[in-house]
Amino acid sequence: MTRRLTVAQALVHFLAAQHSERDGVRQRLIPGVWGIFGHGNVAGVGQALEEYGDGLGLPTYRPQNEQGMVHIAAAFARHRNRLQTYACTASVGPGSTNMLTGAALATVNRLPVLLLPSDHFASRIPDPVLQGLEHPSEHDLSVNDCFRPVSRFYTRISRPEQLLSALPEAMRVLTDPAETGAVVLSLPEDVQTEAYDWPDALFEERVWRVRRPVPEPDLIQQAADLIRAAKRPLIIGGGGVIYSGAGQALTALAEATGLPFSESQAGKGAVPWNHPQNAGPIGAIGGLAANRLAREADLIVAVGTRLGDFVTASKTAFAPGVQVIGLNVVPMDAAKLGALSLVADARQGLEALAHALAGYTVDTGYAAEVNALRQEWNAAVDAQRQDTGSTPPSQGSVIGTVNDTIGGHATVICAAGSMPGDLVRLWRAEDPKAYHVEYGYSCMGYEIPAGLGVALAEPGRRVVVMVGDGSYLMMNSELVTAVAENVNLTVVLVDNRAFMSIRGLQMECGSPSFNNELRHRNPATGRTDGPTVDLDFVKHAQGMGAHAVRAETLGDLRSALEEAQAQGGVHVIVVPVNLRERVPGFESWWDVPIAEVSAQETVASTRRAYEGHLANQVTYFPSTQPQDVK
Repeated sequence: MTRRLTVAQALVHFLAAQHSERDGVRQRLIPGVWGIFGHGNVAGVGQALEEYGDGLGLPTYRPQNEQGMVHIAAAFARHRNRLQTYACTASVGPGSTNMLTGAALATVNRLPVLLLPSDHFASRIPDPVLQGLEHPSEHDLSVNDCFRPVSRFYTRISRPEQLLSALPEAMRVLTDPAETGAVVLSLPEDVQTEAYDWPDALFEERVWRVRRPVPEPDLIQQAADLIRAAKRPLIIGGGGVIYSGAGQALTALAEATGLPFSESQAGKGAVPWNHPQNAGPIGAIGGLAANRLAREADLIVAVGTRLGDFVTASKTAFAPGVQVIGLNVVPMDAAKLGALSLVADARQGLEALAHALAGYTVDTGYAAEVNALRQEWNAAVDAQRQDTGSTPPSQGSVIGTVNDTIGGHATVICAAGSMPGDLVRLWRAEDPKAYHVEYGYSCMGYEIPAGLGVALAEPGRRVVVMVGDGSYLMMNSELVTAVAENVNLTVVLVDNRAFMSIRGLQMECGSPSFNNELRHRNPATGRTDGPTVDLDFVKHAQGMGAHAVRAETLGDLRSALEEAQAQGGVHVIVVPVNLRERVPGFESWWDVPIAEVSAQETVASTRRAYEGHLANQVTYFPSTQPQDVK
């Protein structure tokens, strides 16, 4: 039996029938579609969604920006542990290419999103079509080919029957924990409207099982032998711990063995901050405890982390000769730093390690050292979070006030600027979904769309976005969408009139402040070093339908947060911060190359210090082999 539908209508029917399942829990894989309609999709996918979407339980949402809607989908997917995501449709040309940054963010962070960019006419009769790229020698090239390097799966549907093989492959990639990322089906606008006799079987309900690969038993035994032989082992927990729901498994392993563990940005919150073996954040934006343990560690057990530059502190976090065990569902990540590779689901791997380590505990002296370092670190965090009495308050005290007021179970969201480094050190998360900082791509503008995505993913959870004014100015338009969708969302806008994180980095590199502060152009110098631009963020947010207030003090901030919770809806709280009080680096380093030649002495002296740090980089990690165990 067949059903005659257009390509777009068939796509909508197919998506409505797809489910994911893990551990016996089944859910809709694509619970909705975000779309901005225009030339290229309004008469194709738009028509199909209007006619069939609601009846199939596939609602359509309207954002204000195509990049924003991909961020919404990515944040939704992250909060749902990558078991659900949204589809996003956009018009030909700029509408579709606006999704490129969102696609890159999703792929870098291994988050599933389904993107449906519109494309030029497959017939090529209207050629060049409005908003189409005209290339002199490649007539099949379109701007959508830009999606290829930032996607995990890309295909152009130039004939209706190609959808029959493309759709199952797209769903497979979306639900594969190792391969997932941006999945792109490029849809020529004429093909979207073409009819075809589709087999009924295409629209039958299908369940995609999200796999939990188990580790090889002999490799688990080899890993256990390495841990038993180590004097100073340290676990690094990454985002894979949270996505796999392995927080309890990590807790059980740590409690049974005394093994200390540290956190990456993506892994923060997998285990509550006050667990006795939790040494806190590690690496370039890490804390005292984890960084000191890492420098002296003889064995690193990297669980569910891709071991990015910030985790390894640009390969200065660990001592030369350190051995590494990599437990990761992605083979590429499991093998990094010469690791003994356990290619497996994080929960399955941790449970297997716990079984193989039965009866083992770390040395009592090492356990005591871990405890002492934790106490020192927690005291340092307390000091940074406290009210220093300055006006305006420090960013650290603002973070502490927000955390104390909303608690450790509300979700805090951030992505870029100085805030992620301060949050990973100072925020005290008490559950795996209480901390949501996008730091794989660190994309300015992600924060407010992400807040909306999390609010939709778990409507009963309190969601607070913390964002700097620079990032706020890039993509605040989704406040309008949040108002339209009647969600509860609080935005704490930290106002420092600058791209302050990069200004700070710029000056640490020896250069004076240049073009990062929000200032008028100065006619005398020709540079942007004139008076500060006077912006009223409160009026701006109110103009987009949000409740907005300015909080001059920590007391004002606390009251505004409590009022937002009581009233519900979308609230923006504007908080000025003191630029002079910054959270310190806590014995960390990040490789930012300094100009090798400069007439500026501050740059030259910084270069000399930089070359000293380079001497601490471990440029090669030899393979960790089980026969090294003595």
